[in-house]
Amino acid sequence: MLGFSFDVVSAVIAYGVSVVGSALGLLCTSRARATRGASRARWLLLGALSIGGTGIWVMHFIAMLGSEVHGTPLRYDVPVTILSMALSIGVVAVGLFIVGFSTRSAWLFVGGAFTGAGVAIMHYVGMAAINLFGEIHYDPLLVAASVVIAVVAATAALWAAVNIRAFGAVIVASFIMGVAVNGMHHVGMSAAEVTPHAATAGLAGMNGQDLLLPMVVGISFVTVMTLAIVALSPNAQEIAEERALQARIARATSFR
Repeated sequence: MLGFSFDVVSAVIAYGVSVVGSALGLLCTSRARATRGASRARWLLLGALSIGGTGIWVMHFIAMLGSEVHGTPLRYDVPVTILSMALSIGVVAVGLFIVGFSTRSAWLFVGGAFTGAGVAIMHYVGMAAINLFGEIHYDPLLVAASVVIAVVAATAALWAAVNIRAFGAVIVASFIMGVAVNGMHHVGMSAAEVTPHAATAGLAGMNGQDLLLPMVVGISFVTVMTLAIVALSPNAQEIAEERALQARIARATSFR
């Protein structure tokens, strides 16, 4: 039985990327809570793209670029890899919409469960995209532990984003979310064991760098655009002040 080895540099970069993606997503969630209707939905979609796309998917595959199994190359099935990204964004979107449009605190746990599930689903579907000279088996207890880590930490991060408005609190929550994504990834990778077999033919799929680097660059561009949107948009306090000003103007006008 063989295990996946990983490169420390790639792991550190992956953690940094997950924190950046999570921070943007949680800032979008905070903006969403200060708006209404279609505007809130747009912010939540941006948040899902940031967390699910950058914070989870890009993090996973940057870490995978530094991973290897002794004695066999790794190739990636293109449709399954793309499916893993779509599932990650989609499931996280469900979690954020639950949190973003709910008024009861109990729904926070449901949203956290969906968001944490998005981390886990993305990881194991992404692992299913790997072709190698061998078979991958998983330790059920470690798989369960990885899912619990993802759900608990994701719920804590969403709680902070929803209940604490300060910018610093959102940043702290993004580091917690980074722990969720990376903790789940590394526990999930430790659960995987490879039973090697002899190379009988060429492996199907694409080399990791040829497939993943263009996709990572594309999502990173979207992340930069999201950062610009967040930076140029009013924050929750500014929105509240504008509403208060409009209310005073309306009251003053009504007395004329």
